[in-house]
Amino acid sequence: MPVISAPHAFNEGQLYVDLRPIFGRSLFLKCEGFNFAGSIKLKAAIEMVEAAERDGLLTEDSILVESSSGNLGVALSMIAASKGYRFLCVTDSRCNLSTRLLMEALGSEVQIIADLDANGGFLGARIDYVRALCASDDRYVWLSQYTNPGNWGAHYRKTAPEIAEQFPRLDVLFVGAGTTGTLMGCARWFREWHRPVRIVAVDTVGSVAFGGEPGRRMIPGLGMSMRPPLLDESYVDEVIRVEEADTIRACHRLARRGFLFGGSTGTVVSGAMKWLAEHDARDLTAVAIAPDLGERYLDTIYQSTWLEDLYGVEVLESLEESKGSRGAERVAGAPDRRQEP
Repeated sequence: MPVISAPHAFNEGQLYVDLRPIFGRSLFLKCEGFNFAGSIKLKAAIEMVEAAERDGLLTEDSILVESSSGNLGVALSMIAASKGYRFLCVTDSRCNLSTRLLMEALGSEVQIIADLDANGGFLGARIDYVRALCASDDRYVWLSQYTNPGNWGAHYRKTAPEIAEQFPRLDVLFVGAGTTGTLMGCARWFREWHRPVRIVAVDTVGSVAFGGEPGRRMIPGLGMSMRPPLLDESYVDEVIRVEEADTIRACHRLARRGFLFGGSTGTVVSGAMKWLAEHDARDLTAVAIAPDLGERYLDTIYQSTWLEDLYGVEVLESLEESKGSRGAERVAGAPDRRQEP
């Protein structure tokens, strides 16, 4: 029985969901949301905070500050509360309401940025705000998840070895791309492994992380409005881009089988299933990383009014068709009770 005294001391790292019964293709989904921060960002948050402590950057008077679309902000809020630091999260209007309320409940301050940057996103404006804060008061300590090597180092030391332990014959790994910390940490580790592993990055349409035209992105988590400073494309074998409508469809398909995951997970699963459909994957061992769970998305991707306002009735209609197909599948596959002993 685990007994802990600090919330970041617990993080379940060896839970996988076999998605074959839901999607008809073999894919093992590594669930990273079972910790008190609710997401994979706990790993990077711990690594960056503890590195700052070792380097003497944090004192009793320090105020942690970070730009985050949500999950890292929650993880840092939790760690700051546990360690006695003040924390300011700089986010934007796409951050889910429940996520903002959670950070505030943990004692953090949340600053919402409304101005768009040159690429039509909020990231540049958020970073400018953080830089101005740090220039105005030396008590602010910016961990900078976008450039901090602890971001990818956490997944090099923890996430990738966890996957290798359970899947020693791994062939392909699907990783969502945001800051690319998870992607780079896993890719670097598997590059040094005893067998080749194909690394497939999953990005969202409208992100410019791997080039391309910027576009509207309403689901927080994956995607960037600038090239991620941590990204080294030499470690990435392929990039798949997913439309947000397909992210939503994947999330709802999972939810109708009892698995409530977040938007980032829906994007990764949708991209992975697209890749598996286009390749001969019958003998491949494939794993995808699910960054978080779905409770924080109940007022967005699981809320019909929000979906209709942003994506039109077509998305809702496709979800209803999927629901109907699932019901028909269940009835058609039901056993004949007359044959039971």
